[in-house]
Amino acid sequence: MAVKKKTSAAPAAVLSPRALGRATLERQLLLRRAVMSAEDAVRHLVGLQAQNTKPPYFQLLARLEGFEPDRLAALMESRRVVRIVTLRSTIHTHTADDALTLRPLVQEARDRELRIFRKGLVGVDLDRLRDLGRVYVEEAPRTPKEIRERLLTEWPDADPQALGTAARCLLPLVQVTPRGVWGKSGQVALTTAEHWLGRPSAPVPPPDGTVLRYLAAFGPASVKDMQSWAGLTRLREVFERLRPQLVTFRDENGVELFDLPEFDNVLLGHADRTRVIPPPLKGCNGVGNQAYGSVLVDGFLAAIWRLEAGGAGTPATVTVQELRPFTAAERDEVTDEAVALLSVMTKTATGGAGGNGGDVRFASFVDFGD
Repeated sequence: MAVKKKTSAAPAAVLSPRALGRATLERQLLLRRAVMSAEDAVRHLVGLQAQNTKPPYFQLLARLEGFEPDRLAALMESRRVVRIVTLRSTIHTHTADDALTLRPLVQEARDRELRIFRKGLVGVDLDRLRDLGRVYVEEAPRTPKEIRERLLTEWPDADPQALGTAARCLLPLVQVTPRGVWGKSGQVALTTAEHWLGRPSAPVPPPDGTVLRYLAAFGPASVKDMQSWAGLTRLREVFERLRPQLVTFRDENGVELFDLPEFDNVLLGHADRTRVIPPPLKGCNGVGNQAYGSVLVDGFLAAIWRLEAGGAGTPATVTVQELRPFTAAERDEVTDEAVALLSVMTKTATGGAGGNGGDVRFASFVDFGD
């Protein structure tokens, strides 16, 4: 009787940090500017981090050929994209469809966040809070202060901050325009996504589709990477269910990475960020809750930048802090990018660094201020 010798599957290919970085930058539209609409880019990237109002515009300028701020502003004003708390409990700019589907998907993370504030919510009926809050913000958009004060009339002994957090966790609150519209100003005013968009949220979707979209925008990636990106837990079983549709690799530390077969968003999308941020520079692209713009040179973080708007005869300024010494050629390329940013985002640059309408400076970190 012949016995067939069992053959084991070929070991997964090992990807170097450089290979991983290039793959991720390609998915993130950062190797070259893409010919793509702003709405399609927001959809492909599964949202843009938008804790502050300007970064989504900077993110699209870095990714899209010929991007102008009014393109995203028009999407905001037409309600085709919105600002809403979703991933990692932070504000993101999402397409309307994603706002109505991703928010229900990550609700379990908002429920976990709410439990942190339970001591300030003793005696508060959360179902009633949700119902009261919905009616109040759908009557008219309300500021966070107005929401807290309204809820305090029902529960005067509760912690005001906890009440406000509960409303944000229990309801899919979007920031209404003009907040977030380029060139306009407005305080934070909130209503529900359903009311603002004129249609109901989707039922909680299976996470499978979002896993595939995440890999298309951030892969190759580990289970932990996606959990870090979404703020979700227990995704291992989802990846295992999808394994027949995926290909796998290993990084140099042996971590299994999943990807879409057809491929064989960047600094915040992975648990292990060394593919883009060299270990010595970990944490250098943010101070407290303030993240600066990032400069990638040869695929790795090499500097941070900040735009200061001009006014009253003072030119707008882009200040660049090198995190490692630039060559002369690298400094010239970064200067060109900064001048382009000034030209598009301020409409004041006059064709070169240091012109009458804009200035590019290379400075030490202390010059950034608080």
